[in-house]
Amino acid sequence: MPNWGGGAKCGACEKTVYHAEEIQCNGRSFHKSCFLCMACRKALDSTTVAAHESEIYCKTCYGRKYGPKGVGFGQGAGCLSTDTGDHLGLNLQQGSPKPARPSTPTNASKFAKKMVDVDKCPRCGKSVYAAEKIMGGGKPWHKTCFRCAICGKSLESTTVTDKDGELYCKVCYAKNFGPKGIGFGGLTQVEKKE
Repeated sequence: MPNWGGGAKCGACEKTVYHAEEIQCNGRSFHKSCFLCMACRKALDSTTVAAHESEIYCKTCYGRKYGPKGVGFGQGAGCLSTDTGDHLGLNLQQGSPKPARPSTPTNASKFAKKMVDVDKCPRCGKSVYAAEKIMGGGKPWHKTCFRCAICGKSLESTTVTDKDGELYCKVCYAKNFGPKGIGFGGLTQVEKKE
């Protein structure tokens, strides 16, 4: 049957699309005003469209509807994908291996040099960065590691005491390293010598 209307039919509204208002996607024609995401109705262009069969979506809605699902496939910035490509039949181990990057750059920047000199926490041995550093006993500690070595109580600058590179609360320090005898909390009775 001949098309007497003068143009192709719009993939969204089925009305005639004239050349001046035509946008083509996936072999179909659309009015500029009909070129919208089928889910959220956001206006689309050639950089934001994602087609699935006869449907068009913005990339976000397409990912939600047809993208991978499950743990590790979050949406938006800050989400880490753990996709190995197995569901696509990809074997990432095939082909020539990429050359290993050198562990330290040949022309290290001031930032990189500074990162090498990061202090280590005496309790856990891991790097202590400025945002998490607390000084105690002349050494840098993580906020989470800044605890009494005996009772595990979180310490502050007013409650910390140190001995032999280890931190203690004042109570544990007094019990274990303070003076002993009557009046010092250690002995309650004097033992009689016979």
